[in-house]
Amino acid sequence: MTDIKSLTLAELTEQFRAEGLPAFRARQVYGWLHRGARSFEEMTDLSKDLRAQLAGRYAITSPQAIRRQRSARDGTVKYLWQLQDGNCVETVLMHYRHGNTVCISSEVGCAMGCKFCASTLGGLVRRLTASEMLDQVLFTQLDSGEEVSNIVLMGIGEPLDNLDNVLRFLELVNSPEGLHIGMRHISLSTCGLVDKMDILAERRLQLTLSVSLHAPDDASRSAIMPVNRRYPVDAVLDACRRYFAKTGRRVTFEYTMIAGVSDGEEKARLLASKLHGLAAHVNLIPLNPVAESPLRPSSRQAVARFQEILERRGIPATVRRSLGGDIDASCGQLRRRYIQGQPDNDAKEEPPWKHGD
Repeated sequence: MTDIKSLTLAELTEQFRAEGLPAFRARQVYGWLHRGARSFEEMTDLSKDLRAQLAGRYAITSPQAIRRQRSARDGTVKYLWQLQDGNCVETVLMHYRHGNTVCISSEVGCAMGCKFCASTLGGLVRRLTASEMLDQVLFTQLDSGEEVSNIVLMGIGEPLDNLDNVLRFLELVNSPEGLHIGMRHISLSTCGLVDKMDILAERRLQLTLSVSLHAPDDASRSAIMPVNRRYPVDAVLDACRRYFAKTGRRVTFEYTMIAGVSDGEEKARLLASKLHGLAAHVNLIPLNPVAESPLRPSSRQAVARFQEILERRGIPATVRRSLGGDIDASCGQLRRRYIQGQPDNDAKEEPPWKHGD
């Protein structure tokens, strides 16, 4: 059956026309889907016969909220959504003065293997569909009763590893007939898949690209990010320059502050040198602890000194405020989960650089 919520309005209209249905029916159904209808039976302005006809041809995705956790510190809410195949992903709703931001997952698990991130534990199971990404925004908004104004693709998974579905999701969530969240209110995070960054640049979308750099030299970065063996630091930075040339959009660099690994003063000076002349902003992220990792966060003094060195050399830098740490909802703490008692037999996918590339 066709995943109807992953279709754009134009695609749905074309499909309905081919089935002998008028175009206005596509607009009606599209509106219902983007308001959170879980079945065709809810679409009360369609005839019973048409609802039955559509139910026989199309599937509607709708996740179930298995768990909700609210931070006692800052009100951040973490959802554990069960997908229709039984897999689960986590989504986080964060509150800021400028509006509500939802952090969504793009994959079930992650193949990137970053040493400081819980999302990659257990590897990649599968990629999410465009509808499953849209559902995280839509049903978080419906469940919380709070309007979502900003989206960050920084949850479980590497978004550019799922580029086709992510691009389709972006078109859907930006649709005036749907949630209509503007591209400038969307951030996409990548660990630096250079070839996919170039494809994204060609689209000239006005979203914010966030690049997970986390170290300024290949030796340090490869030790914590296996992806660096295929896409080294200078190649990633060159791709960022091409991205800016194509889009005119400043790149944000995510930089996790890890004690004794990425936080030395020489690292700050090297990072400033590498970013010189690049329209960039550095987001310093004190490491959030992951039980399975021996890595530890930098001291406040080390973070402040690192920021000072960057800013003295003309590189804008801020320290990210950590939200939801008491419910493991902060950066790097989201992880793939499955329901107790359900077999976890899905095949894991590995990135190509694990096979000698």
